[in-house]
Amino acid sequence: MLKARTRWQVASYDEAITSELAQACGISPLLARLLAIRGLDTPERAKAFLHVSEEQFHSPYLLDGMEKAVLRIRQAIERGEAICIYGDYDADGVSSTSLMVHLMRELGANFDYYIPNRFKEGYGLNNEALTHLAQSGVKLVITVDTGISAVEQVEHGQQLGMDIIVTDHHEPPAVIPDAYAVINPKKPGCTYPFDMLAGVGVAFKLAHALLEKPPMHLIDLAAIGTIADLVPLVDENRIFAALGLRRLHATRNIGLKSLIRVCGLEETELSAGHVGFAIGPRINASGRLETAEAAVKLLTATDPAEADRYAQELDQLNQERQELVAQMAEEAIAMVEREFPPETNPVLVVAQEGWNVGVVGIVASRLVETFYRPTIVLGIDREKGIAKGSARSIVGFDMYEALTACKDLLPHYGGHVMAAGMTLPIENVDLLRERLKQVANECLKPEDYVPITKVDLATTIDEIGLDLAEQLEALAPFGMGNTTPILLIDEVAATDIRKIGRDENHLKCTLANGGKNLDAIGFKLAHLGDQVTPKAKLAVVGELSVNEWNGRRKPQVIIRDASIPHLQVFDWRGSREKRAKWRQLAREKQALTVVFHEESIPGLDELMRKDAEGEAGRASYLHWRGEGHERVPQECRWLILYDMPRRRAALSSLLAASPQLERIYCMFGDPEHGLDQIQFPRQEQFKQLYQFMRQYPAIKKIHLDALAKRQQLKPDILKRMLAVFLELSFITETETDYVLNPQPAKSALDRSTYFQSWQEEAEMATELLLSSHESLTHYLTTWMATTPS
Repeated sequence: MLKARTRWQVASYDEAITSELAQACGISPLLARLLAIRGLDTPERAKAFLHVSEEQFHSPYLLDGMEKAVLRIRQAIERGEAICIYGDYDADGVSSTSLMVHLMRELGANFDYYIPNRFKEGYGLNNEALTHLAQSGVKLVITVDTGISAVEQVEHGQQLGMDIIVTDHHEPPAVIPDAYAVINPKKPGCTYPFDMLAGVGVAFKLAHALLEKPPMHLIDLAAIGTIADLVPLVDENRIFAALGLRRLHATRNIGLKSLIRVCGLEETELSAGHVGFAIGPRINASGRLETAEAAVKLLTATDPAEADRYAQELDQLNQERQELVAQMAEEAIAMVEREFPPETNPVLVVAQEGWNVGVVGIVASRLVETFYRPTIVLGIDREKGIAKGSARSIVGFDMYEALTACKDLLPHYGGHVMAAGMTLPIENVDLLRERLKQVANECLKPEDYVPITKVDLATTIDEIGLDLAEQLEALAPFGMGNTTPILLIDEVAATDIRKIGRDENHLKCTLANGGKNLDAIGFKLAHLGDQVTPKAKLAVVGELSVNEWNGRRKPQVIIRDASIPHLQVFDWRGSREKRAKWRQLAREKQALTVVFHEESIPGLDELMRKDAEGEAGRASYLHWRGEGHERVPQECRWLILYDMPRRRAALSSLLAASPQLERIYCMFGDPEHGLDQIQFPRQEQFKQLYQFMRQYPAIKKIHLDALAKRQQLKPDILKRMLAVFLELSFITETETDYVLNPQPAKSALDRSTYFQSWQEEAEMATELLLSSHESLTHYLTTWMATTPS
């Protein structure tokens, strides 16, 4: 058995709707099914999703406050008033700021931009910056990707004689700023038909209104901010992503060209994944480690040499960011395991002095991946007496709502359902942890702490081909809200399993069923290779992709998760690496080593002693005699059979005491002694020995080796045969001799209990040692199925 790491939820669909979509849109039933699952349940909606165009953009004037903002900006441009674009330092904020810079240049405005320093000023509008801008002669401030919570700061700016237009997309608080205009699709009273725009999406809509047409020449910037900010790629966000990626392939933005080249993607058909994992992180890097100045200068560059310099700078900063994240994540994971075990901490709140607040959000994401708990990571500033950080959440836990329940502890916070940022006094960190623990205990159930994998389709290998993989591409670009389709493929065997990659941490295999094969790869899933037996029937969930190599295109599954629903038997019989294999398993809390024979115990004790010297081990073993009083621990899921049972009753009682078993590891069989255990004399050999003793009624014990040689028997076998004769009174024994009984009672050999147990032992050894892996598995699983619980 292999347990899935996540909960699989297979989507349901209406067959009538899928049939209608397939017919009306001229698409395959399978593609229609995927559209219906995504809620695109009418031909009109499905066609709009599949055929994206700029005509699908909503009117920007549907956004409350847009008309007022446009009039004021045009007035400022006409009068030559100084305008400041006030942005944010993440990829969305940088993209928003850069888009507005290009727009203001195009409109001939007198403008500049300002992005606060994450480390000195923190997130959002601040009074000192606004005072500086007012003193510099700024008359109009336009925020992008920020401002919806800045009630006090907006009031301060307007008292200084500046008008402030807020454009934002974050969750609005109970009280919003009394700005000249506030544009936010989430704002109460706003009837805009789509409220999940990124900050750059709102900026794009402002540009749309000012230019009186969608600014398609800036849509590549909108795509980057939208994808990087992880907003759902549906409705207008899908338009930004799809059309923006097309634009990005042949972008005229000098800075983006340089950045794409630095990423090594100039010959690549760019996808949302390339933005999310290559372009976005480099844009984010400057704001995380220094200021966002380099990123904005890159995206607004007019000189190719200057653009190349900034692209290289961002690439170097991204490398430093990766190293810093790895170090901080290691420290944070160790802190959780040491001080805040997830078993008793439904929300993880970790804080440490010296942690760089620019990357705490990434570290929080790593902790969510590792422990699957809502997580807050904070950097502590002792001088200022504050802790500043970021939060990442899990399905079912609204992080923004949870922080709002603790707002008395949080002077500054903001964010979304799944992510947030905050600043608080150091003394409130422990209080926040305890308060959030109470919130989690009230709203989360035990199953909520197991990640969910949403499966789009349950299918078979027979249905999977290159045509299906190509059909799925019609749903791209993929991301939040429009995830890559996940398939469930059941009843497959994994063959040709091997570990690949520089660190051999990836898995490559072939999935097979009924003569049909399918290539598969599992990134960072190399460990699964050691948990799958050759004949196991797997259920696999993963993404279907096209693998292109040397001009040949083949379908390939990228494995996300796998399970095996049945008992697995691992065949490590007679292995010369017995000790190394045992060490792989023995410390696992669900593993139990079982020893049947006393003579095996000293060697195992020595092995455990040496193992514990290397590192603190918790391995233990159970000596199983099958006498009825032994107990198998409740947590045992894996049995390691260290040596071989000689009696069926011993094996039977062990299996009866282990109904919860998932795996059996067979480590018995000594390679040094071959198959001695299966040797059992034939009836003819017993007869020949008895006849010899009738010729020589007294045999001295000192001559037994010679007798064994004469009878073509091993000495141990001869002694056991004599033990049978003794039990049946065919012979008697003195201190020096074995003597024939002249008048023995007639008796069959199988009347001897020793003969019976010896025969049973040999039969058991034959079944357990000489059988194929398939037969061994059948033998043990059948025995388990018929063993009374």
